[in-house]
Amino acid sequence: MTSLDASANASSSATSSASPPSVSLVGAGPGDPELLTVKAMKRLQQAEVVLTDDLVDARVLACLPPTARVLRVGKRGGCVSTEQRFIHELMIREARAGARVVRLKGGDPFVFGRGGEEVDALREAGIEVEVINGLSAGLAAPASVGVPVTDRRCTPGVAFVTGHNGEHGIAPDWAALAKSRLTLVVYMGLARAAAIAQALQDGGLSPGTPAVIVSAAHTPRQRECFTTLAELPAAIEREGLPSPALLVIGEVVALSPRWREDAGLTGAGAGSDADAGRVGEPLATFRAA
Repeated sequence: MTSLDASANASSSATSSASPPSVSLVGAGPGDPELLTVKAMKRLQQAEVVLTDDLVDARVLACLPPTARVLRVGKRGGCVSTEQRFIHELMIREARAGARVVRLKGGDPFVFGRGGEEVDALREAGIEVEVINGLSAGLAAPASVGVPVTDRRCTPGVAFVTGHNGEHGIAPDWAALAKSRLTLVVYMGLARAAAIAQALQDGGLSPGTPAVIVSAAHTPRQRECFTTLAELPAAIEREGLPSPALLVIGEVVALSPRWREDAGLTGAGAGSDADAGRVGEPLATFRAA
């Protein structure tokens, strides 16, 4: 065998053993890097190119190797945002160039993160995709203020819904949700809080239903406000709570030790006395059973 043949064989062997182009969709969690999964941390430390959302905390980005190239492709309401099609093209281009690509998304990629759209685009382009789940703010934000999203004493379950369904999106059926007795965790609902609160009341949900707004959960900027469904829009305006924020509506909110004090149920404007009395009914019924 000549040296030229050996070289050709070596080149062919290297090509056949090379990994196919791939992208890891990684959930960055709500903010605190200690809430990252072990697998997510491994992918971040191996990353060469990272396409990151605006909602990813700076402390998470600090976990990247200094050689990693960070491309900011965020989307924020009311701001100039990166087109989704361009994000798809960028991921495909970097993966085909042989880079270890991480698409880093706040929370979980498959919970209001357009992860499904991105997976479809990558697979259609012949790119292998790995999805690494992250802790969604829909669980982490309520927990940070002592609210369990499910509790058998007062709700049969929880519904995660969006307050901003966007173009071609499907809007929630607020009337049906009002009758469901589910805990409602509303993403991207800050700007439409007044309309959402009114739609739920129109659907039959009591104005005195406990509620809490949690802004920037698990970051140094976290703020929260306990209130009632009827007072939700006024509380947001009064406190000046910024996005990103979640609305949590349901009887489980009253399980937080802070709710009665912060919502001011004994004062004026927090719902009627009858509403206040009904908040404890599910727990009282459970204990009596």
